[in-house]
Amino acid sequence: MKVMKFGGTSVGSAERMKNVTRLVLGSQPAFVVLSAMSGTTNSLVEIAGYLYSKNPAGALETIGSLEKKYMQHVRELYATEEYRQKATDFLRSTFAYLASFTKQLFTPLEEKLILAQGELMSTNMVNFYLQEQGVKVVLLCALDFMKIDANGEPDQNYIREKITALLDKNAGAQLYLTQGFICRNAKDEVDNLQRGGSDYTASLLGAAIGAEEIQIWTDIDGMHNNDPRVVEGTKPVRHLHFEEAAELGYFGAKILHPTCIQPAKFANIPVKLLNTMEPDAPGTTIDNREDPGEIKAVAAKENITAITIHSSRMLLAYGFLRKVFEIFESYRTSIDMICTSEVGVTMSIDNTAHLDEIVADLKAYGTVSVDRGMCIVSVVGDMSWANVGFEARAVDAMRDIPVRMISFGGSSYNISFLIKNEDKTRALQSLSAHLFE
Repeated sequence: MKVMKFGGTSVGSAERMKNVTRLVLGSQPAFVVLSAMSGTTNSLVEIAGYLYSKNPAGALETIGSLEKKYMQHVRELYATEEYRQKATDFLRSTFAYLASFTKQLFTPLEEKLILAQGELMSTNMVNFYLQEQGVKVVLLCALDFMKIDANGEPDQNYIREKITALLDKNAGAQLYLTQGFICRNAKDEVDNLQRGGSDYTASLLGAAIGAEEIQIWTDIDGMHNNDPRVVEGTKPVRHLHFEEAAELGYFGAKILHPTCIQPAKFANIPVKLLNTMEPDAPGTTIDNREDPGEIKAVAAKENITAITIHSSRMLLAYGFLRKVFEIFESYRTSIDMICTSEVGVTMSIDNTAHLDEIVADLKAYGTVSVDRGMCIVSVVGDMSWANVGFEARAVDAMRDIPVRMISFGGSSYNISFLIKNEDKTRALQSLSAHLFE
C-alpha cells in the first residue's frame, strides 16, 4: 500500500479536490493524508488571535467569512443533494463549534482545538465526495492513532499498534483517509506535530504500516538543483539520498522539512515528491541509494547570525567547548555551523530570540563578536573522500565572494559557506555555473 499526502494547495478548491480524487483512485489501495484547504489554517490562526485579544466580534466575523467560503466549495464539489446536505450539515456543526469558543476562557489548549478543524474539514469533504463517487473509502481520524510523547516526539510504538488495529478492523477498503498535522499529546489532549506537519504524518504512517512508497504531492515539481527565483535554467533533481534531502531541507529548500523523512529513512521506504499540476512528471525520488561522484543541488538559508569567541584560555583547555554548548542549550538555541581554532570558535545560529543573553554568558569565557545579516550557502551531493577535486571546484566558484566561514567534513553530503545576505545571489549563480553547467 502507498501513502499519498496532499498539501493545502492540492485541496485548495473543489476542482483540485476532484483532481486529487482522480489521482488516488489510480493508486488504490492507498492511505491518503490531507492537509487543510489552503488559507484555512491562516484564518484559524486569525480567529485564535482575536480570542486571545478578547475580541469575540472579530473572531465571529472571520468565522462567518470562512464558512461562506466553504459553503461555496460545497456547491461546486457535490453533484447530488444528498451529499451536498451531508457536507453542509458537517461544516455547519464545525463552524458552530468554532463560534462556541467566543463564550469561554481561551488558552493554548483551545487554540490547538481550533487549529485542528482545518484538517478535519478537508478530510470529511473529500470523504463525502469519494462516497458520492461510489468509492469504498474509510475515514480514520488521526486523533485515534497519531500521538506524541512528553518530549513532543512521535510515540512510534503507539502509532504502529493503533493504526494496525484500525486497518485490521476496516480491512478491504479501496482508500483510507486521514488528517495530517494533528495528533494527541502525552496528556491525551489535541496537539500537532509541528515540524514537517502533514509530511511528518505521512512519513510516520508509512513507517508504521510498512508502506511500499510515500508520495508527497505539492504544486512544485520536486526539488531543484538551485533556487529558480535566483538562478535561471534550474532543473528538478530526480534522485536524492535521504541525507542529501535532509541537508537541502535544512539549508533552504522549502519543499520538505528535514525531520519528516527520518521515519521513512529508518524504515527504508522511498519517498517521492510529486506535482499535482503535472501528475505525469517523474518528480524527485528520495531513498537510501547512493549516487557516487554526483553533485545534486545548492541551497541557501538567510538571516543567519555568527558568534565568535576569542580566548587564550581555550588553548589546550579541555571542557571549553562543553561550557560553550551548554550556554546555547540553556537558551534552547541550536547551532547551524561551527569552526574552531586553537584560540577561538565561531558558531552560526538562525534563532536570535536569546542572542543578548547568550552573548552576555559567553563573555565569561573570552571576547565575543557578532556578525548579523549572514547567509549559509550549502552545496549538496557526494562529498566522500573518493570524490576528489570537488572541494576545489566549489571554493573556486566562491573566489570573488567574501566568505566568513567554511564548514566541510562534518557530513559526507554537504559543504557550506557563510557569506553576507547581499552576496547570496552572486554565490548561487557562480556555484551553479561551476558545478552544473
